[in-house]
Amino acid sequence: MYKIAVIPGDGTGPEVVREGLKVLKRAGEKFKIAFQFTELDYGGERYLRTGETLPAGAVEALRGFQAIYLGAVGHPDVKPGILETGILLRLRFELDQYINLRPVKLYPNVETPLAGKGPQDIDFVVIRENTEDLYVGVGGFFKKGTPDEVAMQEMVATRKGVERCVRFAFEFTRKRNRRRKLTLCAKTNVLTYAHDLWWRVFNEAAAEYPDIQTDYAHVDATTMWMVKNPEWFDVIVTPNMFGDIITDLGAMIQGGMGVAAGGNINPQGVSMFEPIGGSAPKYTGKGLINPIAAILAAQMMLEQLGESEAANAVERSVVAAIARMKSMAAGRMGYSTSEVGDLVAAGL
Repeated sequence: MYKIAVIPGDGTGPEVVREGLKVLKRAGEKFKIAFQFTELDYGGERYLRTGETLPAGAVEALRGFQAIYLGAVGHPDVKPGILETGILLRLRFELDQYINLRPVKLYPNVETPLAGKGPQDIDFVVIRENTEDLYVGVGGFFKKGTPDEVAMQEMVATRKGVERCVRFAFEFTRKRNRRRKLTLCAKTNVLTYAHDLWWRVFNEAAAEYPDIQTDYAHVDATTMWMVKNPEWFDVIVTPNMFGDIITDLGAMIQGGMGVAAGGNINPQGVSMFEPIGGSAPKYTGKGLINPIAAILAAQMMLEQLGESEAANAVERSVVAAIARMKSMAAGRMGYSTSEVGDLVAAGL
Protein backbone atom coordinates (compact mmCIF):
# COMPACT_ATOMS: atom_id res chain seq x y z
CA MET A 1 0.00 0.00 0.00
CA TYR A 2 1.48 3.31 -1.10
CA LYS A 3 0.11 6.35 0.73
CA ILE A 4 0.14 9.27 -1.72
CA ALA A 5 -0.63 12.86 -0.75
CA VAL A 6 -2.40 14.63 -3.61
CA ILE A 7 -2.23 18.43 -3.88
CA PRO A 8 -4.29 19.37 -6.96
CA GLY A 9 -3.55 23.06 -6.40
CA ASP A 10 -4.80 25.92 -8.53
CA GLY A 11 -6.13 26.64 -12.00
CA THR A 12 -5.84 23.64 -14.26
CA GLY A 13 -3.89 21.70 -11.62
CA PRO A 14 -6.93 19.67 -10.49
CA GLU A 15 -7.78 18.83 -14.10
CA VAL A 16 -4.40 17.35 -14.98
CA VAL A 17 -4.06 15.63 -11.59
CA ARG A 18 -7.41 13.95 -12.18
CA GLU A 19 -6.04 12.34 -15.35
CA GLY A 20 -2.79 11.33 -13.66
CA LEU A 21 -4.76 9.61 -10.90
CA LYS A 22 -6.88 7.88 -13.53
CA VAL A 23 -3.73 6.40 -15.04
CA LEU A 24 -2.24 5.50 -11.66
CA LYS A 25 -5.40 3.66 -10.64
CA ARG A 26 -5.43 1.72 -13.90
CA ALA A 27 -1.73 0.87 -13.48
CA GLY A 28 -2.49 -0.26 -9.94
CA GLU A 29 -5.18 -2.63 -11.20
CA LYS A 30 -2.93 -4.08 -13.90
CA PHE A 31 0.22 -4.48 -11.81
CA LYS A 32 -1.42 -5.27 -8.46
CA ILE A 33 -0.28 -2.05 -6.79
CA ALA A 34 -2.41 -0.65 -3.96
CA PHE A 35 -2.66 3.11 -3.54
CA GLN A 36 -4.25 5.22 -0.85
CA PHE A 37 -4.75 8.77 -2.09
CA THR A 38 -5.30 11.65 0.36
CA GLU A 39 -6.31 14.96 -1.23
CA LEU A 40 -5.09 18.18 0.39
CA ASP A 41 -6.48 21.62 -0.47
CA TYR A 42 -3.21 23.57 -0.31
CA GLY A 43 -3.20 26.42 -2.82
CA GLY A 44 -4.59 29.80 -3.69
CA GLU A 45 -8.19 29.26 -2.66
CA ARG A 46 -7.18 28.09 0.79
CA TYR A 47 -4.80 31.01 1.17
CA LEU A 48 -7.52 33.50 0.23
CA ARG A 49 -9.91 31.85 2.67
CA THR A 50 -7.58 31.36 5.65
CA GLY A 51 -4.51 33.52 5.07
CA GLU A 52 -2.19 30.51 5.39
CA THR A 53 -0.27 28.64 2.70
CA LEU A 54 0.27 25.47 4.74
CA PRO A 55 -1.60 24.76 7.97
CA ALA A 56 0.22 23.98 11.21
CA GLY A 57 1.56 20.44 11.20
CA ALA A 58 1.25 20.02 7.42
CA VAL A 59 4.92 19.33 6.75
CA GLU A 60 5.17 16.80 9.56
CA ALA A 61 2.03 15.04 8.33
CA LEU A 62 3.45 14.82 4.81
CA ARG A 63 6.41 12.86 6.15
CA GLY A 64 3.98 9.98 6.68
CA PHE A 65 3.36 9.56 2.94
CA GLN A 66 5.45 7.68 0.40
CA ALA A 67 5.12 10.47 -2.17
CA ILE A 68 3.39 13.76 -2.97
CA TYR A 69 1.59 14.33 -6.27
CA LEU A 70 1.24 18.03 -7.09
CA GLY A 71 -0.82 19.71 -9.82
CA ALA A 72 0.23 23.37 -9.77
CA VAL A 73 0.18 26.41 -7.52
CA GLY A 74 -0.47 29.93 -8.72
CA HIS A 75 -3.64 31.98 -8.35
CA PRO A 76 -4.46 35.24 -10.19
CA ASP A 77 -5.76 36.80 -6.96
CA VAL A 78 -2.64 35.97 -4.94
CA LYS A 79 0.51 38.06 -5.27
CA PRO A 80 3.25 36.13 -7.14
CA GLY A 81 5.77 34.53 -4.80
CA ILE A 82 3.47 33.87 -1.85
CA LEU A 83 2.30 30.40 -2.89
CA GLU A 84 5.59 29.50 -4.55
CA THR A 85 7.67 30.22 -1.45
CA GLY A 86 5.00 29.23 1.09
CA ILE A 87 4.23 25.86 -0.49
CA LEU A 88 6.75 24.75 -3.12
CA LEU A 89 9.99 26.05 -1.63
CA ARG A 90 8.93 25.30 1.93
CA LEU A 91 8.16 21.67 1.08
CA ARG A 92 11.40 21.29 -0.86
CA PHE A 93 13.45 22.72 2.00
CA GLU A 94 11.70 21.20 5.02
CA LEU A 95 11.29 17.75 3.43
CA ASP A 96 14.93 18.03 2.25
CA GLN A 97 14.06 17.27 -1.37
CA TYR A 98 17.59 18.11 -2.41
CA ILE A 99 17.39 16.75 -5.96
CA ASN A 100 15.27 18.21 -8.73
CA LEU A 101 15.10 15.54 -11.43
CA ARG A 102 14.13 16.71 -14.91
CA PRO A 103 14.10 14.31 -17.87
CA VAL A 104 14.40 16.17 -21.17
CA LYS A 105 13.10 13.63 -23.65
CA LEU A 106 11.56 14.22 -27.05
CA TYR A 107 8.93 11.58 -27.75
CA PRO A 108 8.05 10.42 -31.27
CA ASN A 109 5.37 12.54 -32.97
CA VAL A 110 6.12 15.54 -30.75
CA GLU A 111 7.29 18.68 -32.55
CA THR A 112 10.50 20.38 -31.43
CA PRO A 113 11.56 23.88 -32.49
CA LEU A 114 15.05 22.53 -33.22
CA ALA A 115 15.36 21.99 -36.96
CA GLY A 116 16.70 18.60 -37.96
CA LYS A 117 16.54 17.11 -34.47
CA GLY A 118 14.47 14.12 -33.44
CA PRO A 119 13.93 11.74 -30.50
CA GLN A 120 17.34 10.18 -31.09
CA ASP A 121 18.95 13.58 -30.41
CA ILE A 122 17.00 14.88 -27.40
CA ASP A 123 17.15 12.43 -24.51
CA PHE A 124 19.02 13.64 -21.45
CA VAL A 125 18.40 14.35 -17.77
CA VAL A 126 19.11 17.48 -15.73
CA ILE A 127 19.88 16.95 -12.04
CA ARG A 128 19.44 20.28 -10.27
CA GLU A 129 20.49 20.88 -6.69
CA ASN A 130 17.21 21.85 -5.03
CA THR A 131 17.75 23.28 -1.54
CA GLU A 132 20.63 25.79 -1.69
CA ASP A 133 21.98 28.58 -3.89
CA LEU A 134 20.12 31.90 -4.23
CA TYR A 135 16.82 30.27 -3.28
CA VAL A 136 17.78 30.05 0.39
CA GLY A 137 16.92 33.73 0.65
CA VAL A 138 19.98 34.91 2.58
CA GLY A 139 20.10 38.68 2.20
CA GLY A 140 17.94 41.70 2.70
CA PHE A 141 17.30 45.36 2.02
CA PHE A 142 18.98 48.51 3.27
CA LYS A 143 17.19 51.86 2.91
CA LYS A 144 14.36 50.14 1.06
CA GLY A 145 12.18 52.45 -0.99
CA THR A 146 14.70 55.29 -1.05
CA PRO A 147 17.08 56.43 -3.83
CA ASP A 148 19.91 54.82 -1.83
CA GLU A 149 18.27 51.41 -1.63
CA VAL A 150 20.51 48.34 -1.53
CA ALA A 151 19.23 44.79 -2.12
CA MET A 152 21.42 41.75 -1.48
CA GLN A 153 20.79 38.04 -1.97
CA GLU A 154 23.64 35.64 -1.40
CA MET A 155 24.51 32.42 -3.19
CA VAL A 156 24.82 29.56 -0.70
CA ALA A 157 26.78 26.38 -1.42
CA THR A 158 27.73 23.88 1.28
CA ARG A 159 30.07 20.97 0.80
CA LYS A 160 27.39 18.62 2.14
CA GLY A 161 24.75 19.99 -0.23
CA VAL A 162 27.01 19.95 -3.27
CA GLU A 163 28.50 16.55 -2.57
CA ARG A 164 25.23 14.71 -2.05
CA CYS A 165 23.85 16.19 -5.28
CA VAL A 166 26.99 15.34 -7.25
CA ARG A 167 27.12 11.79 -5.92
CA PHE A 168 23.43 11.29 -6.72
CA ALA A 169 24.24 12.43 -10.27
CA PHE A 170 27.10 9.95 -10.65
CA GLU A 171 24.98 7.09 -9.36
CA PHE A 172 22.08 8.13 -11.58
CA THR A 173 24.35 8.27 -14.65
CA ARG A 174 25.62 4.78 -13.90
CA LYS A 175 22.10 3.42 -13.40
CA ARG A 176 20.80 5.17 -16.53
CA ASN A 177 23.52 3.27 -18.39
CA ARG A 178 23.28 5.07 -21.70
CA ARG A 179 26.35 7.06 -22.68
CA ARG A 180 27.58 7.16 -19.07
CA LYS A 181 28.52 10.80 -19.46
CA LEU A 182 28.02 13.39 -16.71
CA THR A 183 28.38 17.10 -17.44
CA LEU A 184 28.85 19.71 -14.72
CA CYS A 185 27.11 22.95 -15.70
CA ALA A 186 28.35 25.94 -13.67
CA LYS A 187 30.17 29.26 -14.07
CA THR A 188 33.59 28.68 -12.53
CA ASN A 189 35.25 31.54 -14.41
CA VAL A 190 33.10 34.18 -12.67
CA LEU A 191 31.55 32.61 -9.56
CA THR A 192 34.98 31.77 -8.21
CA TYR A 193 33.96 30.78 -4.68
CA ALA A 194 30.68 28.87 -4.76
CA HIS A 195 31.35 27.23 -8.11
CA ASP A 196 34.96 26.46 -7.28
CA LEU A 197 33.46 24.26 -4.55
CA TRP A 198 31.26 22.57 -7.15
CA TRP A 199 34.26 22.04 -9.43
CA ARG A 200 36.44 20.51 -6.70
CA VAL A 201 33.71 18.22 -5.34
CA PHE A 202 32.79 17.10 -8.86
CA ASN A 203 36.37 16.11 -9.65
CA GLU A 204 36.90 14.44 -6.28
CA ALA A 205 33.82 12.29 -6.85
CA ALA A 206 34.78 11.56 -10.46
CA ALA A 207 37.88 9.74 -9.25
CA GLU A 208 35.57 7.16 -7.61
CA TYR A 209 33.58 6.60 -10.81
CA PRO A 210 36.13 5.63 -13.48
CA ASP A 211 33.33 4.15 -15.61
CA ILE A 212 31.66 7.58 -15.97
CA GLN A 213 32.95 10.05 -18.56
CA THR A 214 32.97 13.58 -17.13
CA ASP A 215 32.61 16.91 -18.87
CA TYR A 216 32.25 20.57 -17.96
CA ALA A 217 30.37 23.44 -19.61
CA HIS A 218 29.71 27.00 -18.50
CA VAL A 219 25.98 27.65 -18.19
CA ASP A 220 25.95 30.01 -21.17
CA ALA A 221 27.66 27.39 -23.31
CA THR A 222 25.23 24.77 -22.01
CA THR A 223 22.25 26.74 -23.29
CA MET A 224 23.96 27.09 -26.65
CA TRP A 225 24.73 23.38 -26.96
CA MET A 226 21.25 22.38 -25.79
CA VAL A 227 19.95 24.16 -28.89
CA LYS A 228 22.75 23.35 -31.35
CA ASN A 229 23.77 19.83 -30.30
CA PRO A 230 21.45 18.42 -27.61
CA GLU A 231 22.67 14.93 -28.49
CA TRP A 232 25.94 15.75 -26.71
CA PHE A 233 24.28 15.48 -23.31
CA ASP A 234 23.46 12.41 -21.25
CA VAL A 235 23.16 13.72 -17.66
CA ILE A 236 23.76 17.30 -16.51
CA VAL A 237 24.32 18.22 -12.85
CA THR A 238 24.01 21.86 -11.92
CA PRO A 239 23.36 24.31 -9.06
CA ASN A 240 19.83 25.41 -8.23
CA MET A 241 19.63 28.74 -10.09
CA PHE A 242 21.12 27.53 -13.35
CA GLY A 243 19.04 24.36 -13.18
CA ASP A 244 15.88 26.44 -12.90
CA ILE A 245 16.75 28.20 -16.15
CA ILE A 246 18.08 25.38 -18.33
CA THR A 247 15.23 23.02 -17.46
CA ASP A 248 12.72 25.47 -18.95
CA LEU A 249 14.81 25.57 -22.10
CA GLY A 250 14.77 21.78 -21.94
CA ALA A 251 10.98 21.81 -21.77
CA MET A 252 10.78 23.84 -24.95
CA ILE A 253 13.11 21.61 -26.96
CA GLN A 254 11.23 18.49 -25.82
CA GLY A 255 7.93 19.88 -27.07
CA GLY A 256 6.68 22.35 -24.49
CA MET A 257 5.28 22.49 -20.99
CA GLY A 258 2.57 19.99 -21.90
CA VAL A 259 5.06 17.12 -21.83
CA ALA A 260 7.58 18.28 -19.21
CA ALA A 261 7.50 16.57 -15.81
CA GLY A 262 9.78 16.76 -12.82
CA GLY A 263 10.50 15.27 -9.44
CA ASN A 264 11.69 16.85 -6.19
CA ILE A 265 13.57 13.94 -4.69
CA ASN A 266 14.65 13.02 -1.20
CA PRO A 267 16.20 9.58 -1.76
CA GLN A 268 15.78 8.76 1.94
CA GLY A 269 12.42 10.44 2.50
CA VAL A 270 9.26 11.65 0.79
CA SER A 271 9.52 13.00 -2.77
CA MET A 272 7.16 15.25 -4.73
CA PHE A 273 6.26 14.93 -8.41
CA GLU A 274 4.67 17.54 -10.65
CA PRO A 275 4.21 18.82 -14.21
CA ILE A 276 6.59 21.73 -14.47
CA GLY A 277 4.10 24.06 -16.15
CA GLY A 278 2.08 26.55 -14.15
CA SER A 279 -1.57 26.62 -13.20
CA ALA A 280 -2.63 28.17 -16.56
CA PRO A 281 -5.74 29.86 -15.11
CA LYS A 282 -7.01 31.02 -18.50
CA TYR A 283 -7.72 27.38 -19.41
CA THR A 284 -9.40 26.43 -16.13
CA GLY A 285 -12.51 24.32 -16.54
CA LYS A 286 -12.37 24.25 -20.33
CA GLY A 287 -10.97 20.75 -20.79
CA LEU A 288 -8.26 22.09 -23.11
CA ILE A 289 -5.09 21.64 -21.05
CA ASN A 290 -2.64 18.86 -21.90
CA PRO A 291 -2.37 16.31 -19.04
CA ILE A 292 0.60 14.39 -20.51
CA ALA A 293 3.13 16.16 -18.26
CA ALA A 294 1.08 15.32 -15.16
CA ILE A 295 0.78 11.71 -16.30
CA LEU A 296 4.54 11.55 -16.84
CA ALA A 297 5.02 13.00 -13.34
CA ALA A 298 2.95 10.08 -12.06
CA GLN A 299 5.14 7.77 -14.14
CA MET A 300 8.24 9.24 -12.48
CA MET A 301 6.62 8.64 -9.10
CA LEU A 302 6.09 4.97 -9.94
CA GLU A 303 9.76 4.68 -10.91
CA GLN A 304 10.90 6.33 -7.67
CA LEU A 305 8.67 3.98 -5.65
CA GLY A 306 10.44 1.03 -7.28
CA GLU A 307 7.53 0.06 -9.54
CA SER A 308 9.63 0.07 -12.72
CA GLU A 309 7.44 -2.35 -14.66
CA ALA A 310 4.38 -0.17 -14.16
CA ALA A 311 6.39 3.00 -14.88
CA ASN A 312 7.66 1.59 -18.17
CA ALA A 313 4.15 0.54 -19.16
CA VAL A 314 2.78 4.02 -18.47
CA GLU A 315 5.52 5.58 -20.59
CA ARG A 316 4.77 3.21 -23.49
CA SER A 317 1.09 4.06 -23.22
CA VAL A 318 1.90 7.78 -23.23
CA VAL A 319 3.91 7.32 -26.43
CA ALA A 320 0.97 5.50 -28.04
CA ALA A 321 -1.46 8.24 -26.97
CA ILE A 322 0.81 11.00 -28.29
CA ALA A 323 0.84 9.27 -31.68
CA ARG A 324 -2.92 9.88 -31.89
CA MET A 325 -2.84 13.51 -30.73
CA LYS A 326 -2.62 16.40 -33.19
CA SER A 327 -0.49 18.65 -30.99
CA MET A 328 0.87 19.05 -27.47
CA ALA A 329 -0.48 22.61 -27.23
CA ALA A 330 -3.53 23.35 -25.10
CA GLY A 331 -6.69 23.45 -27.20
CA ARG A 332 -5.05 21.86 -30.22
CA MET A 333 -4.62 18.28 -29.04
CA GLY A 334 -7.55 16.88 -31.00
CA TYR A 335 -8.87 15.53 -27.70
CA SER A 336 -10.11 17.00 -24.45
CA THR A 337 -8.08 16.79 -21.25
CA SER A 338 -10.10 13.83 -19.98
CA GLU A 339 -10.00 12.07 -23.35
CA VAL A 340 -6.19 12.16 -23.34
CA GLY A 341 -6.25 10.57 -19.87
CA ASP A 342 -8.67 7.95 -21.19
CA LEU A 343 -6.28 7.15 -24.07
CA VAL A 344 -3.34 6.56 -21.74
CA ALA A 345 -5.39 4.55 -19.23
CA ALA A 346 -6.87 2.41 -22.02
CA GLY A 347 -3.42 1.82 -23.45
CA LEU A 348 -2.46 0.06 -20.24
